[in-house]
Amino acid sequence: MTAFKHWAVTAVAFAALALPSAALGQAQQPAWPTRSVKLLLPLGAGAGADIGARLIAEKLSAKWGQSVVVENRPGGDGFVAITGFISSNDDHMMFLGPASSFTAHPYLHDKLPYSMSDLVPVARISATVVALNAAPSLNAKSVSEVAAMAKAQPGKLNWATITGATDLIVEAWLKTAGIEMVKVPYRNPVQALTDVGEGRLHLYSAAYAIVRPQVQAGRVQMLAVMSSAPFSGLPNVPTVAQAGFPELTFDGLVGLFGQRGMPMALRERIANDVKEALADKALAEKLVASAQEVVPGGPAEFAASIDAQFKAIAGIAKTLGLKAATNQ
Repeated sequence: MTAFKHWAVTAVAFAALALPSAALGQAQQPAWPTRSVKLLLPLGAGAGADIGARLIAEKLSAKWGQSVVVENRPGGDGFVAITGFISSNDDHMMFLGPASSFTAHPYLHDKLPYSMSDLVPVARISATVVALNAAPSLNAKSVSEVAAMAKAQPGKLNWATITGATDLIVEAWLKTAGIEMVKVPYRNPVQALTDVGEGRLHLYSAAYAIVRPQVQAGRVQMLAVMSSAPFSGLPNVPTVAQAGFPELTFDGLVGLFGQRGMPMALRERIANDVKEALADKALAEKLVASAQEVVPGGPAEFAASIDAQFKAIAGIAKTLGLKAATNQ
């Protein structure tokens, strides 16, 4: 059983047992927060998840009567923030970031500097919309057109993505479809975006928030979104499944995680406060504007979503002949 599956089972069991004594549980809960709360992000300022974190932090601060501070610690494929969070042993710090960090890590690294049991899901917040894009110089308007071009010219076209999870997804698609394209590694998403616009990079998967200015300027051709459902902010853009490539589907789940041992009652209370914040129409509209689909959920729902993604990534890793990290 994966740590995520364990989370899901535990959360559902707690919910079933807790219902008869909900009022008693509320009365017995210790006061929290009693001081400033910190939300630690593995992403830089300006990312979609960062924008969402700051909007929610403002709402939670007003609700809790304590300051809620967002701290960015990008780098090291998320390890800097994850290990910093776990080692803090601070019950007033939470990790806010993409679930794909955890679901892809075991297949991208031989050993991990953390255990998935070191943190627990608290609240599902949003899903970052990831877009599949092409260089305008290809004159391709769909995923199928790019696929056909690549098949007709083996090894002549190239591709890149911005996260480990989408790396695995695109690579598995190319393998199963018998398409030969050259992978180009990038550390800087801005450089990748420039190369797409200038025709040096042919296929690029990245958060829509990153590529939107170039798409709107006509310097990048967006082919589809990788979300499982159409994005409300782009009603005329198909999902990859609608375009005929469901194997490219990826939901960029973003949520809150707590320290191992955080009481379930507290996790539920925080999740309810997050749901209340997300119910604000103005806040939800700002999230959509930052290419975040609002998908609120409690600990059990978030754990189940993570487990589903973990299983999907595990299947993709099997296709690619990859084994999970030895310490997971």
